[in-house]
Amino acid sequence: MKVINLRATLAALLILLASPVFALTLDEAKARGLVGEQSSGYLGVVTGSPSGEVKALVDDINGQRKALYIEKAKEAGVELKIMELRTGERLIKRAADGEYVRTPDGKWLKK
Repeated sequence: MKVINLRATLAALLILLASPVFALTLDEAKARGLVGEQSSGYLGVVTGSPSGEVKALVDDINGQRKALYIEKAKEAGVELKIMELRTGERLIKRAADGEYVRTPDGKWLKK
């Protein structure tokens, strides 16, 4: 009995440790056309019904971005909205060919 429980525990642990290896990266999500840059400075979901993994990725990246924008806006002495928009413009310009960007009218365009 203990051998089976130990094996099951080890198998579960290996699966948990291996999960980040299979996690979707931002570059992969962009290359697959799942997410794209927006003029707001935040990522957006391109697909109509994103997976939980895509939603989690976008939420995580956008949370990190917001924290950074707040910090940078304070340092620069500007409003958060200004920092978001300025960064959004730069991110859209830097988007690689084949990646999606959202136009100001809300449409997704493939660069």
